[in-house]
Amino acid sequence: MTDLNESAQTLKPARELADSPRRFPGESAEYRRARNDLLAEEIELRRHIERVAAQRRALPPGGVVPENYRFESETGPVTLSEMFGTHDTLVTYNWMFGPQRERPCPMCTSLLSAYDGEMPDILQRVAFAVIGRSPIEKLVAFRKERGWRHLRLYSSAGNTFNRDYAAEGPNGDDVPAFNVFTRSGDTVRHFWAEEMGPWAADPGQDPRGAPDVMPIWTVLDMTPGGRGRDWYPKLEYDTAPR
Repeated sequence: MTDLNESAQTLKPARELADSPRRFPGESAEYRRARNDLLAEEIELRRHIERVAAQRRALPPGGVVPENYRFESETGPVTLSEMFGTHDTLVTYNWMFGPQRERPCPMCTSLLSAYDGEMPDILQRVAFAVIGRSPIEKLVAFRKERGWRHLRLYSSAGNTFNRDYAAEGPNGDDVPAFNVFTRSGDTVRHFWAEEMGPWAADPGQDPRGAPDVMPIWTVLDMTPGGRGRDWYPKLEYDTAPR
């Protein structure tokens, strides 16, 4: 891979690339100037995302996983190392659907609904496990209700995985969490975790990671109204989408 500093030195200034040849019906000169200014920032954002991703890939080896956690799957017991399948990388998402909840977190559900459609592609590159603390039967029942087809569900009801890798609350509160693990031979290591909690939030913003993992927010960020301040996904809506 090209060295980051060397690559940055060969890039054209974003402003030079931001003279878009596109024009839309009825746009004013003022709009085009502002849009090209925004385009330069979008190019810089894309480059920054690439730099951060490269820095993440260059992390030194993470800690060895302290135990080969045992989970319950639809077909019986499975260990963390077995979740990898044929891959050397495993992504886990901790689903906020613990035994104290009758229904799962709507935000987690929105995210997982989007990922279910992407899962056939994701599984070409890495293994992906959705982990909840409720019994596996409860997790699977909701998956069937929601119509998910590709997500692989696991119950962590009998282990400490959530507490060790998802910062589960001291009173057992659910916490959403992404973790990435790697496997080399018989050794499983922690590679990366999302660590932007409420303490890292900027004023006036909901705590979230970067880049944002929620496809719905990515779409809404491209609209005039943005994300809004008083709207979140729900499990059901009173009316059909318009």
